[in-house]
Amino acid sequence: MKKYLVGALTLAVLAASACSPKKTEGTRLAADTPAYNLAKELATVVPIFDPDKNAVLINTEAFTVTAGDVVEVIQNTMGNAAASLKDRDVETLKRAVSQTAVQIGERKLLLAEAVSAKITAKVEDVDKALADQYAQAGGEEAFLNMLKANNVDVAFVKKTIGEDHQIQAFLDAKVFGAVQISEEDLQKAYAADKTASVRHILLMTQDKPAEEIPAIRKKMEDILARAKKGEDFAALAKEYTEDTGSKESGGLYENFPKGQMVKEFEDAAFTVPVGEISDIVQTRYGLHILKIESRARETEPFETVKASLEDQLKQSRKAGVYDEFISGLKAKAKFEEVKF
Repeated sequence: MKKYLVGALTLAVLAASACSPKKTEGTRLAADTPAYNLAKELATVVPIFDPDKNAVLINTEAFTVTAGDVVEVIQNTMGNAAASLKDRDVETLKRAVSQTAVQIGERKLLLAEAVSAKITAKVEDVDKALADQYAQAGGEEAFLNMLKANNVDVAFVKKTIGEDHQIQAFLDAKVFGAVQISEEDLQKAYAADKTASVRHILLMTQDKPAEEIPAIRKKMEDILARAKKGEDFAALAKEYTEDTGSKESGGLYENFPKGQMVKEFEDAAFTVPVGEISDIVQTRYGLHILKIESRARETEPFETVKASLEDQLKQSRKAGVYDEFISGLKAKAKFEEVKF
């Protein structure tokens, strides 16, 4: 299931009447605010950030998400450190913009569903979340001073924490209630491989123009052919992979459990025979090929790991249920990402 950034997103109330729903426009940044000034700096690298133009990034029947919304997220997540983003490469920034805009849009849809279902966050849950934030900072005064020093809006943070809990309460009540794990499910999970170690090569397609995709696939087909002929996979990964998290280690991800990677990647990691190389795997990030290094099974007794197995299976199934649910909401709302 997707995790929601605390202190990250502004969610406008979706105004509606029975006869003529009114479309809610995205945030427009006020001049000379920290977020506006940040947007001006980032626009020197990626013009889409320009706060005066305030480009629409997500369009639906009920609302839009603008560049102003995205910058507000960045400012209230990173604070003063956000200024360092202007030193990032253009493609990295573009991907961050697109991903954040989608997250904002999905959050708006979920909050609207919660409001429609008359589900609110429990006051005690929000108070506890705030208390935890205070404790981590050394007290409420220290927490507030830290936000102020970093140009992060306190009201924004508190509002978002409340919305996080409202969305989670809605999901628990209306979306995840049907997720059940049987004893047979647990026994099968216990007998299956628990972790996998793989090397992989990724060529990004996310946010790339459609006309570029065939060339990217052709490049991956050539790399795959070389790997299957016996070239050193780690060396190929160091040369070609666009996954910065594993590039220096030759594409290696070690001993990861199920539920940690995106589904298509995980399916290949746990089904392709050990020692073999997968065909091209498509995920939302791009094209992958995997070499399966090893897999391991559970060594602890069943009763010892039963509770953790049940939790893992629930989380995995919730992820699938969530993806299906949010896809349905987006289709109904005619959710469109505006390419730039």
